[in-house]
Amino acid sequence: MKQSYQNIEIIVVDDGSIDDTKEITSLYPKVKYIYQENQGLSAARNKGILNSHGDYLVFLDADDLLYFDSIDYQLKHLLDYPEVAFVSGAHQMTTIDGKIINQKKERVSANHYEHFLKGNYIGMHATVMYRKFVFGEFQFDESLKACEDYDMYLNISRKYPVLQVPKILALYRKHENNMSANSDLMLRSAVEVLSRQKEKLASQSEILAYRIGLKGFKNYYSYLVYNELRVGSLLPTRENIKFLKKNNPALFFSYILSIKVKASMTHNVFKKLIPEYVHKLFYNIGFNKSFIPKQHKINLGDFNRLNPFSKTFGYDRGGPIDRYYIEEFLKDSSIHIQGRVLEIGDNEYTLRYGKEKVRQSEILHVNESNAQATIIGDLSDAPQIADNSFDCIILTQTLHLVYDYKAVIRTCYRILKPGGIMLLTVPGITPIDYEEWGNTWYWSFTGLAIEKILSEVFNPNHTKVQTFGNVYVATAFLYGMGLPEVKQEKLEFNDPQMQVIVTAKAIKEPLI
Repeated sequence: MKQSYQNIEIIVVDDGSIDDTKEITSLYPKVKYIYQENQGLSAARNKGILNSHGDYLVFLDADDLLYFDSIDYQLKHLLDYPEVAFVSGAHQMTTIDGKIINQKKERVSANHYEHFLKGNYIGMHATVMYRKFVFGEFQFDESLKACEDYDMYLNISRKYPVLQVPKILALYRKHENNMSANSDLMLRSAVEVLSRQKEKLASQSEILAYRIGLKGFKNYYSYLVYNELRVGSLLPTRENIKFLKKNNPALFFSYILSIKVKASMTHNVFKKLIPEYVHKLFYNIGFNKSFIPKQHKINLGDFNRLNPFSKTFGYDRGGPIDRYYIEEFLKDSSIHIQGRVLEIGDNEYTLRYGKEKVRQSEILHVNESNAQATIIGDLSDAPQIADNSFDCIILTQTLHLVYDYKAVIRTCYRILKPGGIMLLTVPGITPIDYEEWGNTWYWSFTGLAIEKILSEVFNPNHTKVQTFGNVYVATAFLYGMGLPEVKQEKLEFNDPQMQVIVTAKAIKEPLI
């Protein structure tokens, strides 16, 4: 009911619950309440479809929350892409009290059916908006106790184009009663759903994707059970142990071995008895995260060199790694890139992320050598720029090149309109440019430093500072590896002690 898009119909399907759903729903006259004897999730979804009147449908389950602009965002994409049957987005997983555990932001731009064969890249049903016409052809399978949404994705994407966007649209609240916590049920359901596609596979690439999917589901749920057994959040029952043995014998062996070790000897004795290469093998296949090579046993491989692979930040190897964080930050902040916008050097990001929201794009450069520049000057001393001029300033990877960086922040505050925003990124762990910028490269920053610098000018309550990076990304960036050479999961892991990029949003107080 708090959605920014308000032309919606809300239907609550009560699938035989014994709580106070009916009483609570009766407090909202605009909400349509439907009761049915318990028939399962698929039957409840189908009942909701039959009683809906809109052209587009979103299924919001009891564990889920939508961001306020989710419906509006999805609807705009379906209107922009009339050929697609549904649009899906990203989600964050939280505890029941709202603490963020992780987030799922996949990027799939083509071959959606093959990607679904490899696994359910959506992961959360509330991030999907369907065109209602598809339910004239497909229904949720009421024989399935789980993965009915995955079954629908496969069937629809096999016949119709679909769209995926990286924006986070919903929150999934994780607790012990979630259906997804039942690994045995989820695995059996996922394999059953995927197996239904076997006779429909039409190419070698689809067959390969199908095989990857079967293996991936077994590994995913096996690792889930294994990790929960190890940390004690799951009881070592006969069923759980049998599940592990059946679906991943290597993990079963590792778990049984760890139990025997804990019962009979200290961890240090265990480390001595098991050869180093076995520990390393367990680490490489993902279930001994604590492995650290002994002294003089580190294999440096290609990093055993004194010169980086690239002296141009990885531009010659597919692009710089740090740009991933910079562009993700601007993409997530695109709603602020509007009105009159100032960018330094060029206006690539203004046009890419601001699009039609930008009324006037200005480019500042220190001298007239830049033919695109509309303003010539130095942000540390720019009296020619009027006060309260800009709705947004995009200041990416610039502050470290100015000796008096505090003067730059003061200027940005002065020339922002009340309520205007500065989108700032600065380098943390970084190489220094081997070419022209190396002569004016003065600083690297930490998140704490940026918070302190901004607080001297902006109201701290109106600033938000984040850091991104980890030891792998920092090392890869220093060596000049290109962005395509680093896997997505490596980029997404964040260690606050290994800050490659620092980002900040700073808003000038609006007039009261």
